[in-house]
Amino acid sequence: MNVDVAELVRLRARHPQAVAEAAERRTRRPLLGDSGRLMIVAADHPARGALGVGGRGLAMADRADLLGRLRLALSRPGVDGVLATADILDDLLLLGALDGKVVMGSLNRGGLARASFEMDDRFTGHRPEDLERLRFDAGKLLLRVDYADPGSLATLESAARAVDAMAARELPVFVEPFISRRTPGGTIANDLSAEAVTRSIAIASGLGGTSAYTWLKLPVTDDPDHMAEVLENSTLPVVLLGGEVGADQDRAYEKWRGALRLPTVRGLVAGRSLLHPADGDVAAAVDTAVGLL
Repeated sequence: MNVDVAELVRLRARHPQAVAEAAERRTRRPLLGDSGRLMIVAADHPARGALGVGGRGLAMADRADLLGRLRLALSRPGVDGVLATADILDDLLLLGALDGKVVMGSLNRGGLARASFEMDDRFTGHRPEDLERLRFDAGKLLLRVDYADPGSLATLESAARAVDAMAARELPVFVEPFISRRTPGGTIANDLSAEAVTRSIAIASGLGGTSAYTWLKLPVTDDPDHMAEVLENSTLPVVLLGGEVGADQDRAYEKWRGALRLPTVRGLVAGRSLLHPADGDVAAAVDTAVGLL
């Protein structure tokens, strides 16, 4: 779907109030529809400087292209909504692409990819009060815990206060936890073993003064057969995350398919694997993911 960048820039330059006006006009819907399932398309990677997809280092750097892919994904039957940062959601509001959709704001993007301070993942995105003001439907936060990095403690404390602030507004918050470590090359690697994912669930579930509005956004474990046992660790509702783009997308679909049958799993949140599939067919990738639900 083509995007008129010139018109977006004109609106932003001449009438910045258009974003708030579009948010006020937006038709809302319940978080869960009749099916009780959620299919969310994610696009909050760019704000962390993570613009690569597969071997293409700047694949998500073309904003018009990204917005076109998002509009296409959101137009497909069965897609419930989108997760993104303020700049992208503002564009989608101005494009009129969010009516009747679940809109989820990304709270913390301060842990920039490959930065020395990556594990001190400050809350530099939407605040809970922003989500309430804009009439958005939920928020998401990333919680990576590296036992060897003191920056994780600041992130953990900030995450707990964000859970409190979201609950005070009766807004769902989707917590995406990982046990992580820094590799010798300086990058952050997430441990997807059954033990590590189990431990991350326990940590995330206990954040804040109430878990009433907390959901978990979890990866499928390295061995998908371990997911059933891992998810016995919590009664919080779960959505699966899509993960990195791989050449064998069919294998990823099969991993999702099995985990989506587990009793606490309520849906899927996927980004690059759907917006930039290996074969380039966004509509087909999204439709296949919806079919798994």
